[in-house]
Amino acid sequence: MPAPGVHILPSGRKSFIPLENNPAVFTSLIHDLGASKALSFHDIYSLDDADLLALVPRPVPALIFITPAGPYDAVRAADGTRVVGDGGEGLTYDPGAGEPVTWYLQTIDNACGLMALLHCLSNGAPRRHVIPGSAVGRFIERAAPLGPLDRARLLNDDEEIEAAHMRAARGGDSAVPPSEVHAPLHFIAFVQGDDGHLWELEGGSDGPIDRGVMAEGEDMLSEGVLDRGIRRFLRAEGEDVQFSIVGLSLEEDAV
Repeated sequence: MPAPGVHILPSGRKSFIPLENNPAVFTSLIHDLGASKALSFHDIYSLDDADLLALVPRPVPALIFITPAGPYDAVRAADGTRVVGDGGEGLTYDPGAGEPVTWYLQTIDNACGLMALLHCLSNGAPRRHVIPGSAVGRFIERAAPLGPLDRARLLNDDEEIEAAHMRAARGGDSAVPPSEVHAPLHFIAFVQGDDGHLWELEGGSDGPIDRGVMAEGEDMLSEGVLDRGIRRFLRAEGEDVQFSIVGLSLEEDAV
C-alpha cells in the first residue's frame, strides 16, 4: 500500500509530496534512512565569498544543486545530453555492478530531492557512512548489481524509503504542497566516483555525466570542481536566480 499522501497518477506512476529545499529536512531524512551522524547538509550561500564558504564544514564530498528549467535545459542542450521520459522512455544507459558511480533513473514524480539524496549517499566517501542493514543501506546493496529500470522498480516498491520521504516532506517550514501538483525544479547531485572523477547525477538524464578527473585533495567546493560542475549552470542562468546549493559535509568526529 502507498504511504499516506502518495498520489497515483492516471499513468499509474506514483507522485510524492516534494521535499522542501531545506538542509535540516535533508539531514533529518538521511539520518532516518540510515546515514551516520557524521553526514549533514548545509546551505551554501555563495561560491565566491570566502567568509560564507568558511561556514560550511569541510570536506564536502557531495553537493546538490537545485535549478529551474532554464539553466538545466541550456546545459543539457550544450552537452547534447539526452533527457529520458518519465517512465524511462529513451533510456540507453544500462550498466549495473562494476560501474564507477551509482546512478538511479527517476520514475516517481516529485521525488527529485529523494533521488539527489540517494545519489549522494550511494557514492564516494558518504557511502562508507551508511549504516549496514539500514533502510538506505539495504537499498544500495540490493540496487548495486541491477540495471537502471530494475533499480527504479526497486525504489518504487520500497515502502520504508517511501514512508520516510513522506514524513520528511511534511516536516519543513513552508506549507505542504499536494503530491499531485508537479514541482518544476531539478535537483542535481555532484559526487566523486570510484574512478576519482567528478560525476553529475540526475534521474531524468540518460545516465550519469562524467565531468572529468578530480585532483587529489579536492572536494565539491574546490575551484576546479565548481568550474566543471555547478558554474556551468550558473553561467547559463541569465536572469533566472531561483537556484540554490546544499552541501553534504562529512565530519568524522560527529557523534
